[in-house]
Amino acid sequence: MKNHLVRTHRSADVFPRTEHLAWRIAEVATDPVAVAPDTEEMIVNRIIDNAAVAAASITRRPVADARAQALAHPYRPGSSVFGVLGTYSPEWAAWANGVAVRELDFHDTFLAAEYSHPGDNIPPILAAAQHAGRSGRDLVRGLATGYEIQIDLVRAICLHEHKIDHVAHLGPSAAAGIGTALGLDTETIYQAIGQALHTTTATRQSRKGEISSWKAYAPAFAGKMAIEAVDRAMRGEGAPAPIWEGEDGVIARLLSGPDAEYSVPLPGPGEPKRAILDSYTKEHSAEYQSQAPIDLARRMRARIGDLEEVASIVLHTSHHTHVVIGTGSGDPQKFDPAASRETLDHSVMYIFAVALQDGTWHHERSYAPERARRPDTVALWHKISTAEDPEWTRRYHSADPAEKAFGARAEVTLTSGEVIVDELAVADAHPLGARPFAREQYIAKFRTLAEGVVDAAEQDRFLDAAQRAGSLAPGELAQLTFAVSDEVLARAPKSPKGLFR
Repeated sequence: MKNHLVRTHRSADVFPRTEHLAWRIAEVATDPVAVAPDTEEMIVNRIIDNAAVAAASITRRPVADARAQALAHPYRPGSSVFGVLGTYSPEWAAWANGVAVRELDFHDTFLAAEYSHPGDNIPPILAAAQHAGRSGRDLVRGLATGYEIQIDLVRAICLHEHKIDHVAHLGPSAAAGIGTALGLDTETIYQAIGQALHTTTATRQSRKGEISSWKAYAPAFAGKMAIEAVDRAMRGEGAPAPIWEGEDGVIARLLSGPDAEYSVPLPGPGEPKRAILDSYTKEHSAEYQSQAPIDLARRMRARIGDLEEVASIVLHTSHHTHVVIGTGSGDPQKFDPAASRETLDHSVMYIFAVALQDGTWHHERSYAPERARRPDTVALWHKISTAEDPEWTRRYHSADPAEKAFGARAEVTLTSGEVIVDELAVADAHPLGARPFAREQYIAKFRTLAEGVVDAAEQDRFLDAAQRAGSLAPGELAQLTFAVSDEVLARAPKSPKGLFR
């Protein structure tokens, strides 16, 4: 990996295009280096993982509404949409599939200076590749690029510090990945990256206060914008430049200001794109920093015993966990029994309480309104708080995978005065956890979440195709989505008509 110093340049400076971060990313995207076998294996795992969570969310209202918007845009050759047959305009297919993948907060994650769900790259890159008639090998190469670029940006550039939503790293990565899959030249990808970044920067209010369905829509929107940016760039349209380093660019006006410097690591020429191997998926449908606390709660239940005897619980954790999903956020909504599912998903206090009581976590039952309003749950929930611990913050940001941690130390004080303490650094499903996810677990997750949604024969067909993704011929990428029956689709709630009927 080579580190690239990125800083603001005045408009009057001599700053060659080849030194722009967008150009360097485009060079990575056009590097013909082969995808390593372990990287391809993980790409297949994440294709399966995305489909699993899409199956589980297929009848949820935000997903049904996004799908309805896509279905209003049939197109040939076009791209497939989860749940239905036919092909649709690729940007709208990416939109619908992106919402389906993101709705339950249940797919992969990478956390560093910023946080991300790099699996959000799959819907737009797959949709564009299918529409363009590319092969499975092209898709795998494109996904390796998408994961690499997003993760490398996340390693180096913090967005949430400046209240910018994390999908600002997704627009450029998806555009770069699409460029790789389509075999575009460096100039075209450079322009697409600049346009995608320019159109996908927004505040992180989407993940603050009353969190709405836009939390799921935001990454899908970034993917949709990336496809549109690539289309414009292919037609010869340019982007604001230099997009990161300009006098009024992203660094100067949205991030740390004109005097700031960032060191962005990118693969050198001929260096394999392996960043996906540093990311991790979820066993539980909850914000990633809740994964280890859920497993910790399940482990502590027997030691605590009668939860009525709990006086208080403090979760000592990283700064990020404390201020994003903990009491450091200052969000009273995180203690509201009537809060949205999206808000509860971002309340580690609620999640820890329910996991203690139930000894498990379920993507629907654990968030059900009647579950959140149970008096004993509300009472326990309000006894839980978080506190930043400098050591957990240091481990959160560690560059050493062996000590990087996203967990917490729980101190449970009983009414008797007894204090029960335990901690867990990484989730059980993490590569360094007690039960790391491998192909078997990804397939099991798909089977579990597709049960009662995707019939058995269609499950078998999809899994066979997914595990052959790299060898699919041009015209066969439609095999990487699935269809469900009209009866399943009818379970989705009915929404009022919009502009796209």
